[in-house]
Amino acid sequence: PTGTIGLLMDCDTTGVEPDFALVKFKKLAGGGYFKIANQSIEPALKNLGYTHGERKAILDYVLGKLTLDDAPIINRESLKERGLTDEDVDRVNRSLPGVFELPFAFNTWTLGEEALARLGFSMDQATKPGFDLLSQLGFTSVEIETANEHICGTMTVEGAPYLKDEHLPVFDTANRCGKKGTRFIHYLGHVKMMAAAQSFLSGAISKTINMPNEATIEDILDAYDQSWHSGLKAMAIYRDGSKLSQPLSTKSEKAEGASAEDVEALVAKRVAAAVAKEREIAAAAQKQAVDEAVAAVRAEQGHPEPYRRRLPARRAGFTQEARVAGHKVFLRTGEYEDGKLGEIFIDMHKEGAAFRSMINCFAISISKGLQYGVPLDEFVDTFTFTRFEPQGMVTGHPNIKMSTSIIDYVFRVLGLEYLDRTDLTQVPPELQEELEDDFVADETVMSIDADDSHSDDSGDEPGRSDAAIPADARDGADSSLEKAISNGTNGRSNGSRNGAGMQGLRLEAESQPSFAPTSTLNAQLSEMMGDAPFCDQCGHITVRNGSCYRCLNCGNSLGCS
Repeated sequence: PTGTIGLLMDCDTTGVEPDFALVKFKKLAGGGYFKIANQSIEPALKNLGYTHGERKAILDYVLGKLTLDDAPIINRESLKERGLTDEDVDRVNRSLPGVFELPFAFNTWTLGEEALARLGFSMDQATKPGFDLLSQLGFTSVEIETANEHICGTMTVEGAPYLKDEHLPVFDTANRCGKKGTRFIHYLGHVKMMAAAQSFLSGAISKTINMPNEATIEDILDAYDQSWHSGLKAMAIYRDGSKLSQPLSTKSEKAEGASAEDVEALVAKRVAAAVAKEREIAAAAQKQAVDEAVAAVRAEQGHPEPYRRRLPARRAGFTQEARVAGHKVFLRTGEYEDGKLGEIFIDMHKEGAAFRSMINCFAISISKGLQYGVPLDEFVDTFTFTRFEPQGMVTGHPNIKMSTSIIDYVFRVLGLEYLDRTDLTQVPPELQEELEDDFVADETVMSIDADDSHSDDSGDEPGRSDAAIPADARDGADSSLEKAISNGTNGRSNGSRNGAGMQGLRLEAESQPSFAPTSTLNAQLSEMMGDAPFCDQCGHITVRNGSCYRCLNCGNSLGCS
């Protein structure tokens, strides 16, 4: 167990994580602190051979007496002299086991409004930040600190009576303990402990490498480097005090023995913060007034409100079919007479009713925004690179091969088709055209080589050599092939939105005689991959292998050896 769960289970330490400190304070979300003292100190002292009296003296040094009775300077008698009653002192005594420091016990919730009024303080005074009742009653900072160590303890074993120096490492923790503590576990100790356990674990270790406040950038770099050399799967670093508010603390944030100059500096700092806050509020009010004035001027000048530009009843557009991580997606668009996008439809194949309905509602909201004048590039910039499942390989689109979600795919397509955003594609259109031209040229060369080799093998049979083919027939075939390529290229450049270029190229190619021999393996795979799943390693379509499937791209097998 880690974090708060481990604390609620009364665990002193959690796994290979050392204790944060012998005595620590957890800041609560609703305000206040929760004091947590290590319960393993006494059994450890007993195992080390200390007597009952010695153990009690050490524990009193660490945890304090937790009572005002017989305490030095601040005790029942001195407090009664300053106006507190026995009932007030008893209430303070009952709160001592859970307080951060002694002054924290003398608050409005412990003593109550009646006791404060008896002492001459109002609730407004007592609830102000930084109010210290003991200081107001006449106790000096030195006297308060002396009584605090006796009542609430030093929170460290360093300097404890009877404790031997060779036993100090037994009680080392992740941070310095209390105000007097100097010892703590070096960050390399955390790394070595994690390295000792890592080989026995399949995953990473939920553990924090605690570092003191004075840790340098070089220390952080070294900790990461040593963790990598030790083979750790993950590591987390926290430098003490690196956040304004941290869950666990080992000592009070109040300065020890603050002088008058320190108090004045603190007051000046708070005054400056208050002035800055007032200026911020005034600036916000001024901005609101300006906005209201601008709105009034716009209303006077008669600026029209946004209106909906409806699409014609019969509209142009395109339909794009593709698969995103194996999920079939149909994207349909509707355009105005000037060719601008006015609506979209997103249909998911074999998806649950809830997901399909959410996608439909999303498409309606985008369509409404387009019709009310929201620029398409705003939607494209907002929704591209949105990441959620399904995500991965895209098949069926010539330019987009990967997407991080269905929404990411949709707006990549819209950005390409209507904004010429080639930066959102994996295969830019110009590269696609070059690849297609190279493919047609390679197919032509392969067919001619095949005819030549076939002619050489069969001898000088009639009708087998180039000489037997009439020149005008050869020229006609070449011109027809060039015409098919030209028509397909022109179709792509003039009608990229509706896919006319690729369709024209395919239609023209189908009208020409086939030059390339059909691959037996490709023909077999085209018949066998109809129900094949995608590879869980690389996303490529698998082929049947016995009763299972295997990937020809990376070699992964889905269940069969």
